[in-house]
Amino acid sequence: MSKIHPAQLEWAQEWLKTTKSLYIGGEWTKGGGSILSSINPVNGQVLGTFIGANEEDVNAAVAAARQAFEEGEWKTMSRKERGRVMWQIAALIREHHTELATLESLDNGKLYKESYIDDVTEAAELFEYYGGWVDKLYGEVNPVEGNFTSFTTKDPIGVCGQIVPWNFPIVMGVWKLAPALSMGNTVVFKPSSSTSYSIIRLFEIIHDSGLLPKGTINLILGEGRIGSYITRHMGVDKVSFTGSTGVGKQLVHDSADSNLKPVTLELGGKSPNIIFADAPNLDAAIERSFYGLFTHKGEKCSAPTRLFVEQSVYESVVNKLAEYAESYRLGDPFDPDVDQGPQVSKSHMESILGYIQKGVEQGARIAAGGYRDVQGNNEQGYFVRPTILADVTNDMIVAQEEIFGPVLVVIPFDTEEEAVRLANDSVYGLAAGLWTNDVARAHRVAKRLDAGQVFVNRYGCYDYSSPFGGFKQSGWGKEYAIHSLSSYTKTKAIWIAH
Repeated sequence: MSKIHPAQLEWAQEWLKTTKSLYIGGEWTKGGGSILSSINPVNGQVLGTFIGANEEDVNAAVAAARQAFEEGEWKTMSRKERGRVMWQIAALIREHHTELATLESLDNGKLYKESYIDDVTEAAELFEYYGGWVDKLYGEVNPVEGNFTSFTTKDPIGVCGQIVPWNFPIVMGVWKLAPALSMGNTVVFKPSSSTSYSIIRLFEIIHDSGLLPKGTINLILGEGRIGSYITRHMGVDKVSFTGSTGVGKQLVHDSADSNLKPVTLELGGKSPNIIFADAPNLDAAIERSFYGLFTHKGEKCSAPTRLFVEQSVYESVVNKLAEYAESYRLGDPFDPDVDQGPQVSKSHMESILGYIQKGVEQGARIAAGGYRDVQGNNEQGYFVRPTILADVTNDMIVAQEEIFGPVLVVIPFDTEEEAVRLANDSVYGLAAGLWTNDVARAHRVAKRLDAGQVFVNRYGCYDYSSPFGGFKQSGWGKEYAIHSLSSYTKTKAIWIAH
């Protein structure tokens, strides 16, 4: 998008004055839980309040979604009409682009330009993309033996529980909403209690439009335990979760203890990024490796957090990375000259600083950053300087555990075999990257890297037509493309005797 329209801060301040509530069965309703506060990470002050849910509210939301699925018109609507509604929702997101981006940056702390260009734009495009899929996923005729005709159908799976994290609230929310709705499902949706506002506003916009039948989408607010209520619920047919690996494991147990509903998990990462000395453009590789991590404050699951560098260029790479880090300007995310906003919360900032300290204690060298950035007289903001940890070994805590912040660990290697071995030495397998001018090596290493996405000579390539999702403890299943649709449908085989 060529032009970024100014943030609507005055509008947002007015909007945030009222305590927000749940959305169940097409109505805004007070939850039975306590009133929760959202904290502005720039200054540590209360941004606004909302009413949390309790288990009874989850029951009501599931009942509304079930009724809408069984008796409502969304599932039975013509595919062309359903696709038309999806495109109308995309148009509404574009119409309210600045509102949504403003709330996203106020709540999360990411740069306004990141919210505007990346997150809200992608949310609109995803509704358009999946709106185009409604009449393109269909079954097949099976070449069975005997006097039978056998064919399959792709049916909506039913009531979908969807739980999203705080780092990309609106776009990851739409990652789940759009494919589920395109296939005729209904939804019970829960955003993070740290960053609920852009999703609340999206639900308001859709409600005011009258485009979706009542009960098709339902919004549950509250703390993490609400996610377990959704996943344990016998009336929920499928759950999709993005977040930490620890919570993902708990939700698998919740599903197993209830109705064995399928669970899609997009979890943590500690993604390796390998720079060989023969990288086609070393400066470009360094630059992309830096920005691939440090945009969005480093709070990205697929970020290239472990950088493996061949010994012959190691020191020059570390020095260049340090220059980039030292030049970064931290501050108000609505200031167009700022490079990085605050971390999402005080507790998360403290966790990041704790990891940096552990790295130093285990022998890492701080090449840049490594401390909390105090902004003038504002000592309440949750700012962490972009940090380069050099001379790291792959067995250090900072190389094995997900820090989820602006911290890059740099690890030297001598041979291709060593680089691949170290890169795969992780419980995660979300993404990986490599930089080389040797085509044979590019194919060879990409094939051996144990990750769901492998990027060669350009870390971080994403498109709606290419699946996103990892291996090992980075999750189950895929987002994007037809692969996402398969998790929101069930395949039925029908046999007809002649």
